[in-house]
This record gives sequence, C-alpha cells and structure tokens, in this order.
Amino acid sequence: MTYNYSLGEIAAYLNAELRGDPEIRIQGLNTLQNAEGGHLAFLSNPKYSKYLSDTRASAVILSEKSAMDYSGDCLITADPYLAYALISEWFSHTGSRYSFVHPSATLDVSAKIAVNVYLGPNVVIEEDVVIGSGCRIESNTVVGARSKIGENAHISSNVTIYHDVTIGHSARLHSGSVIGADGFGFAPRSAGGWQKIHQLGGVTIGDNVEIGACTTIDRGALGDTLVGNGVILDNHVQIAHNAVVGDNTAMAAYSGLAGSATVGRNCILAGDVAIVGHVSVCDNVIFTARTLVTKSVTEPGSYSSGATPLMKTVDWRKNTVRIGQLDKLARRVKKLEE
Repeated sequence: MTYNYSLGEIAAYLNAELRGDPEIRIQGLNTLQNAEGGHLAFLSNPKYSKYLSDTRASAVILSEKSAMDYSGDCLITADPYLAYALISEWFSHTGSRYSFVHPSATLDVSAKIAVNVYLGPNVVIEEDVVIGSGCRIESNTVVGARSKIGENAHISSNVTIYHDVTIGHSARLHSGSVIGADGFGFAPRSAGGWQKIHQLGGVTIGDNVEIGACTTIDRGALGDTLVGNGVILDNHVQIAHNAVVGDNTAMAAYSGLAGSATVGRNCILAGDVAIVGHVSVCDNVIFTARTLVTKSVTEPGSYSSGATPLMKTVDWRKNTVRIGQLDKLARRVKKLEE
C-alpha cells in the first residue's frame, strides 16, 4: 500500500506549527539517520541531535528548541515523540478488513456478531459470544463461550480467549496471547501430590488495552482477574489469577504478577519485574528492571531491588536485611576512621 499525504495535512492533524512548504508529499516515516526523500522523521531524544543536520528526510518533527538550529522543512510541537506516535497510524500496514466472514470460520448459532466485523480463516466463535461492531479477528483465533468483545477490537492470529472473558472496546491482542486460562491453583495433599482447584472466575479487561504477543492473563479462582482501561502489556507478560492492574499501567516484557497481587493506576513495571502474591502497590509507582517486590508499596515513587548470589533462603533473608544496612554501616566506619 502506498501512502501520500501533504505536510500541510499532517500539520493540521497534529496541530503543529509548519515551517516550510505545506505541499511537500510525505510517503513514510523513518529515523533521522535512515530517512530518504518523501520521509517524515522526528527528534525527541537529544542524543540523536547529531543526525539532524545531515538527515535526508523531507521534513522533521521537532521541538521549538531543536527547530532553532534547523533550516529545513519541519513541524514544531511541544512533544515530538507523541506527535510521531499519533501520525504513525496514518502509515500503518495492518489495513482494514471489515464486513467479511471467511467460509472456514465456525460460528455458534447463539453468538451475536455485530455489523462491520471481519472474521478470518479458521476462527472459532463459541456459544453466546458477543462481538462488537468494527472488530477484526484474525485467523485461527478462538473466542470461548459467553465471552464479550467490545467495539473496534483487533484480535490477531492464534489468540485464545477462553470462556467468560470480557474485553472492552478498542482492545488490541497480539498473536499467541492467552486470556482466561486456569490460574495456578492447587491444594497440597497430606499424602503428597496436589488437588486441582477449579478456577470458577473469569477475566475482565477494560477499554483501549494492548496485550503483547505470548502474554497470558489467567482467570480468577472465584471472582475475575481485572485489567483496567488504557493498560499496555508487552510480550511475555504474566498476570495470575485474581490479580488487579490499574488504569494506564504499563508492564514490560517478562514482568509478572502472582495471584491476588494488586497494582494501582499509572504504574510502570520495567522488564522482568516480579510482584509476589497478595501484595498491593499504590498508584504512580515505577519499578526498575528485575525488581522483586515482596511487600506492599504505599507511597508513589521509583523502587529497585538488587541481586545476591544463590544461597539458602534462611541465609538470603539475613543478608538481604544487612544489605539495607550497608550505607549506615559505611558511614559509621568512615566516622570512626576520621
């Protein structure tokens, strides 16, 4: 697919100041260093400023400060990265395929499928499913019994949505994600072995949620696992049964919540963050990469944890406490030396 927009059209959409020729044709987006003629680039990170003077882009999205040193055609906005994010939709290659049901799709007669819905090859829609208008469900995806998907959702190929799952409008689920599998619930037997606890709850996901490839959200043991509005989940994220994720929280790859953990709104979990079960995290918290959260967090801010060599748990607990005392001990030693 070929895209062709005038710089003036783009400026109007972004509500950006245009310096230069509004009739320049833009056919794609690219980085400053890789852009060619017909491309629109952007500069948001100062470390890439060195590429600005030599870029071959037809136009660049800049802050007012960066534009002071640039003589080429440009769009000026307070947040170039956000402007790039907004205009990226115009150049998306996903396409729009609505109002089509592939002959190989299997639909239960009780399912309620709205107008303007695309169902790809081998899609399976089970009993009493509700699919909202404008949804796009790609090949080999299964939607389980009594599940509901809101308007304008995009479900990629090979997604599995189990029974009794509710997904809000404008959701995007990438390939390999699994929503509503059983939580990891087992009771130990006195004689050894395990008794499965059947998971009787569901999953409720809010509006405008993006779920990355191979991410899993388990169903609740009794009530639902809850994911709020505007949540973004990277690839390979794990959310266990009865966990709660607040609105607009972001979780990067390999981060995970154990059962009944609660994370507030507007939080950020960097890569490989792990939160143990039954703890609560308040709103507006950031956890840096590979942080292990073993207790509730009640004050907003940024938190980190370090790693120790592998050791017996009883020794690890003692040493972890002592690590927290190192700064105080170092100050005492320094004072004694003086």
